Amino acid sequence: MKVGNMTHTLLSQEPLPSIKELNKILAPYQKANLRQSLFQLATTLVPYFVLWYLMILSLSVSYALTLVLAAVSALFLVRIFIFFHDCGHNSFFPTTRANKLAGFWLGVLVFTPGEQWWHSHAIHHATSGNLDKRGIGDVFTMTSEEYISAGWFKRLGYRLVRNPVVMFGLGPIFMFFIANRLPMPLFGKKETWSVIWNNVAVLAVATVMSLLIGVKAYLMIQLPVMYIAGAMGIWLFFIQHQFEDEYWAREGEWNYVASALLGASFYKLPRVLQWFTGNIGYHHIHHLSPRIPNYYLEQAHNSSFLFQKWTHLINFGEGYRCVRLKVWDEIIHRMNGYPKVHQGL
Repeated sequence: MKVGNMTHTLLSQEPLPSIKELNKILAPYQKANLRQSLFQLATTLVPYFVLWYLMILSLSVSYALTLVLAAVSALFLVRIFIFFHDCGHNSFFPTTRANKLAGFWLGVLVFTPGEQWWHSHAIHHATSGNLDKRGIGDVFTMTSEEYISAGWFKRLGYRLVRNPVVMFGLGPIFMFFIANRLPMPLFGKKETWSVIWNNVAVLAVATVMSLLIGVKAYLMIQLPVMYIAGAMGIWLFFIQHQFEDEYWAREGEWNYVASALLGASFYKLPRVLQWFTGNIGYHHIHHLSPRIPNYYLEQAHNSSFLFQKWTHLINFGEGYRCVRLKVWDEIIHRMNGYPKVHQGL
């Protein structure tokens, strides 16, 4: 039996470790290593830019070849996004200034405004698994009761958003080319200006590239790279927080440690994909301590039997099973498919 299938059984039999206990274990991994961070940037950005040069050359040979190179480039772009993500947690470099500066320019490469996305993501970390604080930085999830009591139009909208074709097919277009271009009215001036400056920088880069190689050539490269990387990113985030035995609780019962250990999966990927995704499959460790840089996540996971004991393991070939899960059943504490509704959907 997999460890992940035992989480709620264990939860009912013994208490989770305290955050104080876990912090003692994780403390050695919570400091950024400048040399390691610079090495990661060099071994990721250099190949990414070389691939861009090869894609430009390939346009005169075969667009099929360009798309193959775009798929490889997209893997590097996913890794770049992980660095951008770490900068937002102030964990990639030792200083806040370095994280902010690097994070801004990495955000330009991944079409994502730093301050706004980091703010939204911080809310996600603070509320993940909390049924009373859904809606910002998460994959919106209805309960079975909410779905049954909702009107047909709302149920239809929910079904459309949760449809794999929409979520993973149209999701990257909406997220990176539309949503990330608009400031969120809930946030403040700093977040709004981050969107404006990100838009200006993205437009500046696009203009320079278009002048150098032509608008058509730029779009034929940039769009598939961004689209493929975006789809992979959405898939990863979905698997990390949408699985059968995950953790959801109401505000009065919500627990931070439970939301990390039981509400974030360990998505075990093949080594090469683990490298391209910056170890983010160790998502339970990341939620326990966002200050751990991506390059220490695996070591932190292996540092204590507690993480193996409480981990919800999802093997690479099992991720597709999570897509069929649609709503959270508060009675049996599991994600399920859509419940039957007497009328409508």
